Amino acid sequence: SSLTCPHCLKQSNTFDPFLCISLPIPLRQTRALNVTLVLQCERWRFVRVGLAVPLLGTVADLREMVAREGRVPPEQVILAELSPRGFLRSLADPDALAAAGEAGPVYAFQPPPARRAAPRPEGPRLLPSTARSSDCLHRAPGGRILLLLCNTVGTGPQLARFGPPLVLREERGVSWEQLQQNILAQLRGVLRGEIRPQGSGALFRIRLAGGSAPCTYLSPQDPRPLCHPAIDRALQLSGAGGPPHVRLTVEWDVSTKERLFGSIQEEAVQDAESVRRQQQAHGQQHSCTLDECFQLYTKEEQVRAPPGT
Repeated sequence: SSLTCPHCLKQSNTFDPFLCISLPIPLRQTRALNVTLVLQCERWRFVRVGLAVPLLGTVADLREMVAREGRVPPEQVILAELSPRGFLRSLADPDALAAAGEAGPVYAFQPPPARRAAPRPEGPRLLPSTARSSDCLHRAPGGRILLLLCNTVGTGPQLARFGPPLVLREERGVSWEQLQQNILAQLRGVLRGEIRPQGSGALFRIRLAGGSAPCTYLSPQDPRPLCHPAIDRALQLSGAGGPPHVRLTVEWDVSTKERLFGSIQEEAVQDAESVRRQQQAHGQQHSCTLDECFQLYTKEEQVRAPPGT
C-alpha cells in the first residue's frame, strides 16, 4: 500500500500480508438509448439510431452524440420526448441523462435552414374592432420562430398521435390562414389529396403544448396568432441548449382526420444498424475479468483527512 502526501510529496509504503481479499466488480458505465432523428433531407428523413449514453451524463452529452450521428452542429439539435398522445417535454442541457427516454421516446429535430424574408410593402393597417392580447404585445411583429408540431385525433382516453412530427420556421406575423396552409404543405406526403380549406380554422385547432398554465389555443380570429403572449412565455421556458422553440399540438376531430388521412397512425421509422448493435451489447450480462477487478481495486484514489488533523 503506497500513500503519497499531496502537499509535501512524502511517500509511505507498507507491506501487509493477507490470505483473503474482497475485490470490487466494475459496473457498466453506459446504457442503450434509441433516438429518432428528424432530418431536413429527402432521404433518411426519419431514422432511429442506437446510442451508448453515459449513465451519469447530461443532456448536453446526448446533444453532442446526436450531432455527430446526424452530422449537424450541436447548437441546431432540438431534443424532445414524445408519447403516443403527443409532446411530453423538451430536454435542456443541464438535465440529467438518467431519466431521458423513460417517459417516452426521444426525438432529435434539425430545424430548416433560415431564409431571409423578403421586405413587405408598408401600407395602411386597420385595427380590428376588438383588441386582442397579441395586438397589445406586438405592434410590429418580426422575425421567425421555430415550431415543433405533432398531430393528434380524438379526446380523453382515445387521444392519439398520428402522422410524423414536424418542425417549421415561421414568421411571427403570419396569419392563421397562412399558418394553416404551411402546416398542410408539410403534411402533403400523407394527405389523401389536395386540400383547399374553407374558412378560418375549419380543419383543426392548434394548442400550445406543455406548461403549467391551462390549455392555450391559438385563435383563428387573431390576425397574428403566433404573437400571443403564451408564445413568448414558451420561448423563454424552452430551456438551455439548442435553438429556442415552441411546441404546438394540431388537434383534429375524428371525421376530418379519417377523411383527409385515412387510417394513418404514427410515422414509419427505419432502424439503423446501431439500434440492434447497442441493444445486443447492453442486453448481455455484464462480465469482467479478474484482472479488471484487480485494476479497479488498485486504482489510485484521493484520501481525505478527517477534520482537526
